[in-house]
Amino acid sequence: MTEIIVRGYHLDGYQHVNNARYLEFLEEARWECMSDDMSTLVKHNAGFVVVNININYRSPGLLHQHLVVESQISKLGENSGVVAQIIRCKETGNVVIDAQTTFVLFDLKKNTVLPIAGDLKECLVFCQQRLLERAK
Repeated sequence: MTEIIVRGYHLDGYQHVNNARYLEFLEEARWECMSDDMSTLVKHNAGFVVVNININYRSPGLLHQHLVVESQISKLGENSGVVAQIIRCKETGNVVIDAQTTFVLFDLKKNTVLPIAGDLKECLVFCQQRLLERAK
């Protein structure tokens, strides 16, 4: 889980968290997970690339709230995967947003999609295990 405190610069003119900021919050949580095992990605010249994201806005995030991002890898295919994420307000328990992020692992030197196999798959499975442990 990743916790983010809503700051003034996160807000829009309506004093709610701006919709574009949620993309950053979701990305922060994904980086937090992957940072534990970046060596595998570096070894394969691999980048974690978002190819599609769907967000459902449920309730507004407000100034000074503590938002908790829960993440889990919900699907791993041969060439892509999906990270399911929920942002909740710590104070109220309300779901602020939920999102489904489809990603690929991209060879940064060859500009091609890498198959999710071998130690790359093991890396993602290990990441999922850490996410489940943190959620407890």
